[in-house]
Amino acid sequence: MTTDSGEYVYDEATGEWLSPADAAARTEASQVVVRDAVGNALADGDSVTLIKDLAVKGAGQTLKRGTVIKSIRLTGDEQEIDCRHPSIKGLVLRAEFVRKV
Repeated sequence: MTTDSGEYVYDEATGEWLSPADAAARTEASQVVVRDAVGNALADGDSVTLIKDLAVKGAGQTLKRGTVIKSIRLTGDEQEIDCRHPSIKGLVLRAEFVRKV
């Protein structure tokens, strides 16, 4: 379906045809804002510091307070971030236990 200003975009969640401007506005509104323990907004690629010792389930080790985790990724959940650590693969941390560097 097209109009004078361009094509419409089909929104599968609602089953509606939207103009590109409306679709962009809904996408922005649905963005999840992830905040660290002190309220700073986190973004992909940020570095964070642990504010508490955390025992990692399945890895048999503890990440110490003050450990810096570089290059985080947001998961779409407002309380979880995906991290990389040299000794732990597939690490997911709760945002309430980290602080932005």
